[in-house]
Amino acid sequence: MNWYGVMPAMTTCFDAELKVDHAFMARHAAWMLDSGCTGLVSLGSLGEAATLTFDEKIAILKNMVATSNGRAPIVAAISALSTAEAVALAKAAAEAGCEGLMALPPYVYLGDWRETKAHVAAIFSATPLSCMLYNNPVAYGTDFLPDQIHELAAEHSNLAAVKESSTDVRRIAAIRAIEDGRLHIFVGVDDAIVEGVAAGATGWIAGLVNAMPVESVALFDLATQGRTKEAFELYRWFLPLLRMDTVPKFIQLIKFVQQEVGEGNARVRPPRLELIGEELKAARAVVQHALKSRPGVLTKA
Repeated sequence: MNWYGVMPAMTTCFDAELKVDHAFMARHAAWMLDSGCTGLVSLGSLGEAATLTFDEKIAILKNMVATSNGRAPIVAAISALSTAEAVALAKAAAEAGCEGLMALPPYVYLGDWRETKAHVAAIFSATPLSCMLYNNPVAYGTDFLPDQIHELAAEHSNLAAVKESSTDVRRIAAIRAIEDGRLHIFVGVDDAIVEGVAAGATGWIAGLVNAMPVESVALFDLATQGRTKEAFELYRWFLPLLRMDTVPKFIQLIKFVQQEVGEGNARVRPPRLELIGEELKAARAVVQHALKSRPGVLTKA
C-alpha cells in the first residue's frame, strides 16, 4: 500500500430512486484516476456511509476494485455504530480486494480513550491490511492526540498513516516529531492542503477532487515541488471551492459542484436534503465565478 498523493474521499452517486448508481461511480472513479489520483477512498463521511446498508457498502467496494483493476489502491473507510460491525466490514473489505482501511471512531457514542482505542485497535487487528487512522475532532468529537497516535502505532505495525482533519496544521509537525517518518500524514481538510504539505504531509484525502481532479492534483504537485508562487496562485482561485469541504453541508455542496461541472448529480439521501433558496444561490455564485475564471494548470517544473 503506497500512502501518497491525492486520494479522493469519493462521493456515493444515487439515481432518481436514491439507489446507488454503480455505473456512474465506475466512470467517475476512472476519470479521477486518469487525472492523476493515486488511490480511492470509499465509504467515508463524504460517501454518506451512515446512510448505506452493509451490502451496499460491499457492492461499492467491489465495483471500485474492479474499476481500478490494479491501477491504484482502493481504501475502505470503516465506520459503524458497533465495534462488531466495524470488524465485520473490515474483513469484508479485505475479501473484496481493498488494499487499505481507514479507521473512524464509533458513530454516535463518544467514548473515553480506553474505549476509543479498543474500537480502532479491533479494526487494525481484523485484517493484515495497511491502515490509516482518521482524526476529525470537529466532526466526530473524538480527538486522537499525537501521543495517542504514537501509542497506537507502537502496538499495531499495520497502522501506516493518519488522516489529520483537526484543522490545526501544527498537528502534522507534532505527529512527525514523535513518529520520525514512521507514519504517512495526509491532510484531511481541503482548505489546509498547501499549509499541510509545507508542514510535512505527503498526501491529501480530498473532497473537491470529486469535481475538479485536474486542479486538485496540480495543486498538490505544485505544493510538494516547492513551487510556492504557482501553488498560491492556483490555491487563491481554488479556496472558495475548497472551503465548501469544511462546513456541515459539505456533502450537498460538493455534489452540487459535481453537478455543475457535469460529473454527477446533487442527490443526497435523507436526512440530508439538497440545497435550496439562499444557500443554493450562494453556492451557484461561487461555482459560476470559479468556472469563469478557471485557470490553466501546469505541474511540470
